[in-house]
Amino acid sequence: MSNRISLPSRSSRPERRERPERIEAKPLRHPGRWVLAAVLIALVIWFVIGAARNEAYGWETYFQYLLDTRIATAALHTLAITILAMLIGVIGGVILAVMRMSPNPVFKSVAWVFLWIFRGTPVYVQLMFWGLLGAIYDSINLGFAQIPLDPFTSSAFMLAVVGLGLNEAAYMAEIVRSGVASVPEGQIEASKALGMGWGQTMRRTVLPQAMRIIIPPTGNEFISLLKTSSLVVAVPYSLELYGRSMDIAAALFQPVPLLLVAATWYLVITSILMVGQYYLEKYFDRGATRQLTARQLASLADAEGTIPHNVQIIDEPANKKGHR
Repeated sequence: MSNRISLPSRSSRPERRERPERIEAKPLRHPGRWVLAAVLIALVIWFVIGAARNEAYGWETYFQYLLDTRIATAALHTLAITILAMLIGVIGGVILAVMRMSPNPVFKSVAWVFLWIFRGTPVYVQLMFWGLLGAIYDSINLGFAQIPLDPFTSSAFMLAVVGLGLNEAAYMAEIVRSGVASVPEGQIEASKALGMGWGQTMRRTVLPQAMRIIIPPTGNEFISLLKTSSLVVAVPYSLELYGRSMDIAAALFQPVPLLLVAATWYLVITSILMVGQYYLEKYFDRGATRQLTARQLASLADAEGTIPHNVQIIDEPANKKGHR
């Protein structure tokens, strides 16, 4: 007797199940974070109220000298020192970076020694030496001519700019070198294969990509240099923001309110520079923009917890016929 397996008819097959609804994930609650945030806010409020009632801060003197013309002029001197020193730093950094990457052992050794000295010693000590340069050297003897250094050493402003600029060049050299080294060798070889010279390759291929790496740390260095300019009192040069504030504080015997005045001006200037740095980075990030659909962007935002700034939303591609 043969065993037969009867297959269910098409009409008796179970109907196709409906797709389950999409699961809505709820974020995990973190009550400890809210408690810590409340504690921090309470501490900030407590500090602000206590500082406002503390007479040692000298708020009356603070508001009296906050917009003083001497302080504003000193802020302009600080900006001038920072900009000129940064120009020296950028130009010197590019030259040193090229020397570091040069196959010539002499260039490479000279650049390494420069970076070793200026990055290995405190900037305050360097500025002290620049201030004493006139006592060490009064002229440069070339054998056939003697160049006096009095016009240079007698200007504390120029000594401060050169001292800060050479120190900054040592740091900018590594920033430029890392930016250029980040460009793949294949793209440089491709540019040469297209007939581009060294200048065109650097201008059209290397620098546009390297700037994305160079700009953020350069902006940070510029802001840091603005604050480091307060050390030029070691030259001595006291017409910048910190030195001028301390001169007024010494006359009034009130250092705390004048320190707050200087800090406020530094905060305002650095805030403006940070905004400029943001838009400059955004400009050079154009070549790194990713194109994502709205669904892909939502998935990426869920994974990272924030929306990336270098994303461009595009329309989803239409499904091909016959595919579901």
